[in-house]
Amino acid sequence: MTEAARTDAPAAAPGETPAVRLTAVSKDFGAVRAVDQAELTLRQGEFFALLGPSGSGKSTLLRLIAGFERPTSGRIELAGREVTALPPSRRDVHTVFQDYALFPHMTVEQNVAYALTVAGVRRAERLARAREALRTVRLDGYGPRRPAQLSGGQRQRVALARALIDDPGLLLLDEPLGALDLQLRQEMQRELKRLQRATGITFLLVTHDQEEALTLSDRLAVLDRGRIVQTGPPLEVYDRPATAFVAGFVGTTNLLRGPAALRIAGVPGTCSLRPERIRIAAPDGPDGAPGPGERCRAGRITEIAHAGAHTRFVVRLDDGGDLLTALRLNAAGPPDAAHPGAAVHLLWRTDDAFAVPD
Repeated sequence: MTEAARTDAPAAAPGETPAVRLTAVSKDFGAVRAVDQAELTLRQGEFFALLGPSGSGKSTLLRLIAGFERPTSGRIELAGREVTALPPSRRDVHTVFQDYALFPHMTVEQNVAYALTVAGVRRAERLARAREALRTVRLDGYGPRRPAQLSGGQRQRVALARALIDDPGLLLLDEPLGALDLQLRQEMQRELKRLQRATGITFLLVTHDQEEALTLSDRLAVLDRGRIVQTGPPLEVYDRPATAFVAGFVGTTNLLRGPAALRIAGVPGTCSLRPERIRIAAPDGPDGAPGPGERCRAGRITEIAHAGAHTRFVVRLDDGGDLLTALRLNAAGPPDAAHPGAAVHLLWRTDDAFAVPD
């Protein structure tokens, strides 16, 4: 396996049947290859994220696992059973979509119990199970209401309760929080993590939101133009991206190429240097000189942006090129008088700038 498709983390414990296994899965739409030779294994009970920009193939990959699309080639297994040619109804999978897909004429309770109604479960049992599912998502007592009477976050919880009511082996989440505002999205992220831990069900989340994937997942896969380019725990993918694309897409980084990488960071080729790994100091201050194992570059501030918990500085280096640095609120940094045009030193540990393949 190449460095660009690194999958360093073990896929499953010895002897354990994976929740999902994809082997050389591809999907073509005419001349367009949406998914290209995907190899992926999900452990039982883990929270896994598929992360990538629009058009990277992540939603197509989810639809292949759900059975809404058939692969052009390759093999799909769920809990050790091949399901490549099986319809969605014959897979132990439920999907939660961004638009909730609730029936407006039904009550919340009826929406949650819908699958049990179709399956012919007796009324008393399905209502009891619907109420238990609503308690799981903290909507106890909301059963008689209709979807129009709920907030966006509450409707999303109803969709989750409906998906969880018959304890599926795998829950697929297709950009489920994309329509919510920032505060509600963060609340629902915590709720999703709590639900996954409480139920032990394998969750597979599709998202283009890097923070969401890094916050929620036990492991994640990054997709680029239909290919899985890196798989691993969030911290590993963030700290040691396998390619320049991963470095630039997962979080923010300074990508230095060619002569700039060698001149500024001492790294040949292309290198990545995260803004938060760079400290900024007054040239004549006590922190302005490099310590052991540090590099130092002089420059002048060209931009300052206050972004909540961070302040971001763009610094034009005296020997050419710009670097972005991000300081946490109350972190040690330049004097309060720092302003565009002020002279500063940028310092970082040499091993925080590392080579990445283009």
